[in-house]
Amino acid sequence: MAVVALSRVSTISKKQLSRIFFSYYSSTSSSSSSTTTININVNNNTEIDLKVPSRPSLPLRSDHRNVQWVFLGCPGVGKGTYASKLSSLLDVPHIATGDLVRYELNSSSGPFASKLAEIVNQGQLVSDEIIIDLLSKRLQAGETKGESGFILDGFPRTVRQAEILEGVTDIDLVVNLKLREEALLAKCLGRRICSECGGNYNVACIDIKGEDGVPELYMAPLPPPPHCANKLITRADDTEEVVKERLRVYNEMSKPVEEFYRKRGKLLEFDLPGGIPESWPKLLQALNIADSDDKQSATA
Repeated sequence: MAVVALSRVSTISKKQLSRIFFSYYSSTSSSSSSTTTININVNNNTEIDLKVPSRPSLPLRSDHRNVQWVFLGCPGVGKGTYASKLSSLLDVPHIATGDLVRYELNSSSGPFASKLAEIVNQGQLVSDEIIIDLLSKRLQAGETKGESGFILDGFPRTVRQAEILEGVTDIDLVVNLKLREEALLAKCLGRRICSECGGNYNVACIDIKGEDGVPELYMAPLPPPPHCANKLITRADDTEEVVKERLRVYNEMSKPVEEFYRKRGKLLEFDLPGGIPESWPKLLQALNIADSDDKQSATA
């Protein structure tokens, strides 16, 4: 029997029940019996037993509309890459808060343009209020245009941001991409940018041998096309010392956010098994998404 506790409610709504079942199915393994009893404790006072179908092998999703997802992960893990690929596959917008800030900075008529320029020039962090305001306006604009759902990239980064976001919209799922620090460091140090076209590439060939039960990990380099090969530059902040500090700060800040969503039954932790060709099909499987062209998509 699974036990689920509900607090601060006296009546269980259909939406609350759906979240109970999501949490239950996300945390239990499949069962051979046809039904399972979920014991729900309401206000630590009244108990209700519900018989529900035992968790099956989850079917592949056929309806990709209206997903409202967040992608989390360390700098360099590939949040933007996978969020963008899923955005195209599911036909929902990929929204990166960094892009929203850059767009506002480049817009002379934007209400925060001058303030953001001052903040960036002084090397300060953009406030939660400005980020949330930009995000809210982007979501409202998307709704006006008829957009359905979204995938947020790299936000929220603090519990306070997560709490504010909860008041703005309802997040269905939070995907936390994870990669071994050794591989993350190599990826960040291997990043290159074409000084002419701005294309992003990676010269690192990551080949970590498996040992002590830890599987091997291989990530092929992402070389530039010939016309960019002699124009590659390295980001000024992609030094080993800076990258290690960036990862340390992120890990310190991210744990409370992960726990925030874990308690709400919304966190999916996904360990990248390798590069895009190896990881993409497995990510789709973890998300229960069918893609008839997944082999082509993985190498695109």
